[in-house]
Amino acid sequence: MAVIYHIAAVADWAQARQEGQYAMSTRGRTLAQEGFIHTSTAAQVAIVANAFYRDAADLLLLVIDPDRVTQEIRYEHVPGQDLPYPHIYGPLNVDAVVATRPFEPGPDGTFSFDPRAGGS
Repeated sequence: MAVIYHIAAVADWAQARQEGQYAMSTRGRTLAQEGFIHTSTAAQVAIVANAFYRDAADLLLLVIDPDRVTQEIRYEHVPGQDLPYPHIYGPLNVDAVVATRPFEPGPDGTFSFDPRAGGS
């Protein structure tokens, strides 16, 4: 299974689990504001985290099975990036999230990502 990932605030994910759907697009921006939910491939997770989440606390990495996502997923090019990013065009159904992983920067403040590491 080729999964995709989304960096989420712990509080936002807790709210989504109660509501049955996740509607944050990216840090501090909702799906309604952006028009889609930003997600990443494994190779893109650390790039996104280091660009937008370096001073954020209480983060989770949502591991998403694209085959379970009920909304359209489009792979779209982002200026300055070689590979297209997956974007979910609608709320993310929580049952598409097959695992969550605590996501914290290393001692130097930068993020790294190993997709082989476990999650819950």
